[in-house]
Amino acid sequence: MTHRLTLTEVENAHRAIDPVFLNTPQYECEPLSQHLGCRLILKIETMNPIRSFKGRGADWLLYKSTESQIICASAGNFGQAVAYSCRKKKVKCTVYASTTANAFKVQRMRDLGAEVILFGDDFDTAKQEAKRVAAVNNVRFVEDSNDIETLAGAGTMGLELLKLPFALDALLVPLGNGALLNGLARIIKERSPKTKMIAVQAAGAPAMVESWQQGKLVAHEKVSTIADGIAVRLPVAQALTDMKELVDDALLVQEQTIIRAMKLLHTQAGILSEPSGAVGVAALLENKKMFSNQTVATILCGSNLTEEQINTWITDTRY
Repeated sequence: MTHRLTLTEVENAHRAIDPVFLNTPQYECEPLSQHLGCRLILKIETMNPIRSFKGRGADWLLYKSTESQIICASAGNFGQAVAYSCRKKKVKCTVYASTTANAFKVQRMRDLGAEVILFGDDFDTAKQEAKRVAAVNNVRFVEDSNDIETLAGAGTMGLELLKLPFALDALLVPLGNGALLNGLARIIKERSPKTKMIAVQAAGAPAMVESWQQGKLVAHEKVSTIADGIAVRLPVAQALTDMKELVDDALLVQEQTIIRAMKLLHTQAGILSEPSGAVGVAALLENKKMFSNQTVATILCGSNLTEEQINTWITDTRY
């Protein structure tokens, strides 16, 4: 398969990335398997210093980088990852986030040493401003899913999933800018081609799925979802190119199902998940017949929630 991400890059990344992000738990959650009518494998990417998978790609990027300063944009988790790795290498980090960004994530980025600039009312507006400022000041702009290192970092998860003693029928992956999906899909499709790669997005932010389905860039004026980590309205063109020949299907899930999935992960698996991390389970809830009796896996990609969000979405029995 011809693809800009090579297996060698992913293997090199797995040898170099900070071990704190690697070899994360992956196991069958029997209570959820029984509830969903399939054999469900959870890969837990929340047990690390930034509580998300983003540390893999950011750490590999900073490992290769020679810059003294980096600018990026983030809904929160990628910014934390870049800030964490920049702090280790003593690289100046500036993160642009929207004025509506998760307050807990914003504070964590600052605690990790980043200068955080809040701009615009959504992630894509903040990203456009970050790109402009980086160009004006001749500073490297790091873009999740566009920079190959972010795909390679995600791909290291694929190497780990391939160590399971059985094959996966399907892998359900949250789709935001595309680094997670494309990095994983590149490895899985190379080594386990019969495994179906399924992208999952919130119905209130469907731009990437619609773009993939229609074979052209589809942008939206706004998004409406609690899944802030995958709330993309302006797709990354390179990510759509990367998805070709790697993705078998795409599913959109409803907001109430995402909340239900978060609750199930909490009660049945003892796991705190962001909305973005729960969309794979939400897709299984909405499509039980499609995955009946299959062995499927999903990535729980982040757990950075405010106390208010935890109380509203997980512990409040009215939802």
